[in-house]
Amino acid sequence: MANQPLFMEPKLFDVTGKVAIVTGTSRGLGQYLGRALARAGADLVITSRDPATLKLFQQEIEATGRRALALALDVRNYDSVQTMVQCAVDHYGKIDILVNNAGCNVRKPALEVSWEDWNLVLDTNLRGTFFVSQAVARHMIARKYGRIINIGSVTCVAGYAGLGPYGASRGGVKQLTMSLADDWGVHGITVNCLAPGWFKTTQNAVMYENQEWVEYLCDRIPLKRPGQPADLDGAIVFLASDASAYVTAQTLLVDGGISGGATRALPQIKD
Repeated sequence: MANQPLFMEPKLFDVTGKVAIVTGTSRGLGQYLGRALARAGADLVITSRDPATLKLFQQEIEATGRRALALALDVRNYDSVQTMVQCAVDHYGKIDILVNNAGCNVRKPALEVSWEDWNLVLDTNLRGTFFVSQAVARHMIARKYGRIINIGSVTCVAGYAGLGPYGASRGGVKQLTMSLADDWGVHGITVNCLAPGWFKTTQNAVMYENQEWVEYLCDRIPLKRPGQPADLDGAIVFLASDASAYVTAQTLLVDGGISGGATRALPQIKD
């Protein structure tokens, strides 16, 4: 024990010199995750179906001194996935980190979900996550190193009315994460799932306009508030860095405790 350091090595959480692909960065949490990795030292590949929507975010990242390559990506199109990954490798020479953030949602009662709704959500959130991971892993395997972070949600472990296809896709991402971790661990690649709870995003902003619903939500969250973007910074950097070198196949819930299931403290029982 005498040779053990007294303090944690800061470089464990440093991703300087690493290249990170973050999909779905035209808005919302994708941009916040990208910013966190850039602040920790990573150069970025940022993606959107329309690269023009990435211009301002690219400029923001480059203003910090990090590099940012903006590429087109439609995760529902196999050729688009292959082209994006190859362009990233050609530009940087490597990929160290992948954040599978691109996703979508259709909010409808189960009886109103159409065949097309189901395919849109599952093809984007689940199939897209798999095939982007597969394309990136081929390059990571050659280098015997990689960090793959699949973005899930609290619906990985909890069911909510009106979110049938979305919950199915996120539950699938959780299971997929464990399978890929077992497949690729031998190659030095970790695969984990970062599962945010209730965060206000472009997708769900309309719900936060209902104050009664917000109060109901906060009552169910032990920390009594929805998530803020900065609440994800530590988790994404942890999973992307060497601090998590022995962590794989895990789902890290950043949800204020709502997945714990309690809504308020039970009355104390006197003896």
